[in-house]
Formats: sequence, structure tokens, C-alpha cells
Amino acid sequence: MSVAGLVTVVVPAFNAEQFLGDALRALAAQDYPQVEIVVVDDGSSDQTNELATRTPGVHLVTQENAGPSAARNTGMAVGNGEFFTFCDADDRFRADKVSKQVRYLREHPEVGCVLVHHQTFFESDVTRPEWLTDEDGVQPQSAMVRREVVDQIGGFDPTYRFTEGFEWLGRMRDAGIGIGVLADVCVDRRIHHTNMSYERADLQHNMLRSLRDRLERNRRTTA
Repeated sequence: MSVAGLVTVVVPAFNAEQFLGDALRALAAQDYPQVEIVVVDDGSSDQTNELATRTPGVHLVTQENAGPSAARNTGMAVGNGEFFTFCDADDRFRADKVSKQVRYLREHPEVGCVLVHHQTFFESDVTRPEWLTDEDGVQPQSAMVRREVVDQIGGFDPTYRFTEGFEWLGRMRDAGIGIGVLADVCVDRRIHHTNMSYERADLQHNMLRSLRDRLERNRRTTA
């Protein structure tokens, strides 16, 4: 049973002690009054669990390591929100991120999901690869969705290592769910050594897989 107006922010966290505090402080500073913070500790071996436990207003859930998609799904399963949104443990929401997305969904009842732009920033000890820009862009994981959308199409596919957000959006589109995009930059996306462990080829491979899966779904639907 959901609580009207409540936004559940799911924070998947794996060995996130270095940056989780920044993420949680930014969530506590949201200008929207009805925010539920759910941190899902995805089998961490560092102080992630302890940090979340001693942070006021945080609902902590622990699970064996299963990846960020499974962690987001776990958070949605225990969340009480009318809306769901997601914050990676190394990113930061700007203060008006949640309120802007809620306002958009209230003003556009035909839309089930709204995306915002992010601004990438690099830790001082990270060398930016040529293919990764610091321009603002859209990150599917920072979407806000209505609970009924999740009830209809399910959560993230945990078999995707990368691009799970794009696969999820593809399922929304195939189900006829409206998707909106705000031009506002509302998330600061941190790039550091840990989340630089993937290569461009990995991303391309998973994007192609997402497209193949979507084509196969459409083929079955029209057959």
C-alpha cells in the first residue's frame, strides 16, 4: 500500500563508504517534504552498512551481493512511495530534483516516468577517457516513475551488467507508457576509479543486447 505524495528514493550501495555520506546528505536536503530514503546494502564488506545505520531517516535493507539492478528492485519492494526514484551511492541529487519531477508528473497525468539531466564531474585522481564527456546528459537510473508503472512492467532486469536503465525504458515504451524529459540538470554524477572499471565496448554490447531484446518483444507482440 503506497502513501500518497511520498517519494521513495532507492540507493543501491556496494562498498560505498567513500561517497555514500555525500549522497545521503544531498537527499536529506531535498526541498520536497515527503521523501523516504531506502539504502540497499548489496553485500558490502566495508562500512557501508554502519554508515547507513547511523544516518537519521534512512531505512536500511541488506542483501547478498546481486548487483545494482537487483538492489533497486529490493528497494522498490519495501518502499511505500507513490513514486520511485533512484540515486547511485556515489552521485548527488540537487536540492530541487525530487520536487521538479513530482511537479511534472502531477501536471502530466498521461506520463508514467520522467527523466532529468545530469552533470558529470571527475574525481581529481581520474583521467577522463576521450569518449566520456563532462557535458550534461540523461541517465535512466535517475528517472522517477509512478508505482503503477512498476506494477505493470516490473523492475530492472538484473541480468544486465550495464545499460539496465535503457532496457527498462524500452519496456516502458513498448507498454505504451509515456516518458517525459526535463531539461533541468538535477543530478551530479561522479566519475571515479571504481565506476570507471568498464570499457566503451561493454556499454555498446549491452546497448545492442537491449535493442535485440526489444525487437524480439515487438516481434512476439505482432506475430
